[in-house]
Order: sequence, then C-alpha cells, then structure tokens
Amino acid sequence: MYESFYKLRDKPFQLGPDPRFFFGSRSHKRAMAYLRYGLNQGEGFIVITGDIGTGKTTLMRTLFTDLVRENVVAAQLVTTQLEADDMLRMVSASFGLAHEGISKAALLKNLETFLAARAREGKRVLLVVDEAQNIPVRSLEELRMLSNFQTGDKALLQSFLLGQAEFRHTLQSDGMEQLRQRVIAAYHLDPLDADETKSYIEHRLRRAGWAGDPAFTDAAYAAIHQATGGIPRRINTFCDRLLLYGFLEEIHEIDGETVAAVDEELRQETPRSNKAVEAPGGPPAGAAVEQRLAALELSMRTLQESIHRELGLIRRAVTQDSDSVANP
Repeated sequence: MYESFYKLRDKPFQLGPDPRFFFGSRSHKRAMAYLRYGLNQGEGFIVITGDIGTGKTTLMRTLFTDLVRENVVAAQLVTTQLEADDMLRMVSASFGLAHEGISKAALLKNLETFLAARAREGKRVLLVVDEAQNIPVRSLEELRMLSNFQTGDKALLQSFLLGQAEFRHTLQSDGMEQLRQRVIAAYHLDPLDADETKSYIEHRLRRAGWAGDPAFTDAAYAAIHQATGGIPRRINTFCDRLLLYGFLEEIHEIDGETVAAVDEELRQETPRSNKAVEAPGGPPAGAAVEQRLAALELSMRTLQESIHRELGLIRRAVTQDSDSVANP
C-alpha cells in the first residue's frame, strides 16, 4: 500500500523472519560468531537466548541460508510442552524419519542409523531447537542423550538451543549439570541501542529500495527507540504503522510529532492491561507486550483491508465516469 507512495520495491518492516533483512548489530554479530564457532566444533550444544522479538529466529534463518553452501544437514524443531518420547518423535520427523507407531528403541535406532549414514557421506548433522524454554527437563535429557551418538571420537549430532531469557535459569537448575557440561558456548541477545535502532531502520528501508523518502529526523529515531525499547519485532510493527500513517497523511518527512501521533493511535487502539508492567522510559514488558503487538497487527491488517476496499471502489467509480464521458 504505502510501498508505491514511497517508491519502495518491498515491504521493509514485515514481521516474518527474512534473511534478506538481517541486521548485524553488535549483539547479533556476536551471536552469529558463536553459532559459527559451534559449527566448526561439530559437537555439543550452543545456546542462544533473548527476549521475545529480539531476532533469534531471523538469526537462525540467516545461518540456514549460509548452510546451503556447506556440507551440513540441518533441521529445525519448534517445541511446545513435549514429553520425552514425543520429543524423540519430533526430532525423527524433523529429519524425515519414521516416527508414528514405533517404539522408543526403534526411534533411537533409526536416528543412530541416519546419523551414521550422514557421517559416512562426510556430512555434519545439525538440530536447531526453537522455544527451548518450553521443554520439560526430562525432554532436555533426551536431547542430551542424543549427543552421545558417536563414531570413533566424532559426535554424530550437534544441537543449537534457542530460547527466551528464562531458559538460562532452566540450565542452572538442579539436574542439568550433565547438559551444562555439553554446552560449548552460550550467548544472550540484547535489544538494540538508540544508534543501532536508527541503523536498523535505515538498513531495512534501503533493502526495500528506499531513496530517502520518507526522511526521518533525529527526533523521530529517538522517539521510535523510546516507543519500542529497541526490540526488532516491535520496531517492525511500529514502523510499518508509521509508514502507513505517512501514506494516509501524505507525509514525506517523519518527525518526533509524527511518531508521537502514531504511538498515541496505537495506545488508543490497544489499551494496556492493568496487569501490564511498564519499565521506566519503556514499553510494557513480557506477555502484555506480545498481546498488545498481536492486537496491533490484527488492527493494522483490518485497516489495510478496509483501505484497499475503499480504493477499489474509488477506482471503479473513476473508471465508470471515464467510460461515461468517452461514450455519452
């Protein structure tokens, strides 16, 4: 919608993780370095944690894009509250192995055979487990046991665990000592600072063909950082709405007042719950933020669909008027 108004090739602030728009902040570059280090080690666990929306999935999708050129067989598993046997079935399914109606012993044997076959082909096998904070302790133990598969002194499976901040507490709990000893690197993703927020916005705009329209003032960048807390997903949601507002108001310079107007609109559309906790100078934290963002995304889609319908009616009316003039 606003793409044609601002002469953009793509939508710069889409919510889905897209490696084309990966932004290497200091924190994200460091996390990627840990992932690369883990791949070179070829064993154990790499743990990446971060708050909701900090870019863990985008980081991994970017790595997967690079793995296409390497001799790595990778699978990704997004977990919920999976019990131990279900975890093994989901791991098997992720690698395309039989998993329905067979015993745990058969699951393990099939996995070992698969891993050994890839090793003979000179390939490494990587399992990426997302939302690791949801995994019960017994299921984490099953993942650790899979790391015992070896041929000679070479591990057959390597795992990356991605989770929210609370997963760090899980790793420190009683009974996790054996898993902790298998973790060869761990890193926590931080939000973007004010300068990185500006660079992130301009990076995504340039990827979409931005040539300076709309222009952003320094006050606008500062206000966006204040409104979003430097969380990439929140920045995407906010800036998408900001460009829609600019299109509707025919604005070519976005300043602090424009950002404030959009922030106020969003607050009015999705009033915060009384249970929401607001950090000093920042937005509500935790689940309240995610609920607010989900509601914002829904309201934005509804608004965009309504505008599309109105534009369609206007175009049809103009076309009919033109036909009437051409054929009186």
